Amino acid sequence: MNNRYSAGIILLIVGIVILLGKAGLFSFLGMMFWPLLVLIPGILIHVLYFGRVLPAITLIPAGMLVVYAVLFIFCNIFGWDSLRYLWPLFIFGVAVGLFEYHLFGSPKQRYIKTSAIGLGAASLICLLLIALWGWGIYVVALICVLVGLYLMFGSRVRW
Repeated sequence: MNNRYSAGIILLIVGIVILLGKAGLFSFLGMMFWPLLVLIPGILIHVLYFGRVLPAITLIPAGMLVVYAVLFIFCNIFGWDSLRYLWPLFIFGVAVGLFEYHLFGSPKQRYIKTSAIGLGAASLICLLLIALWGWGIYVVALICVLVGLYLMFGSRVRW
């Protein structure tokens, strides 16, 4: 009697899993949560470094993986079209990894910090240029109009 009951429960669970799979639940979960396959190794490498298991050089790919996973999660939520504006974050991921290596690594070589800051600045400049290229030009135009109006009517002190 006990074997029939156990077999019934197993068949019930298998049937429910098959029905949920055919309904698309597992493909939806896989589609939304696959960036965790990138985030978990990044965090695990950090944990292993701070647990004194891995060398400091492993912080470079760890920082990159965490930044890329956050970017992928953002793109999953808001759409992959946003990646055409956020592509400089791939450069920023390398900068984060290098900066972590500079902060926590044993050799304090100056070129690592300089490279990290340079890549981070390049990433920021690219993000700003992309923002200005699209909707940001309207902000620039509005600032020009407001400054022009202030110069014309705001101050009575003339040049």
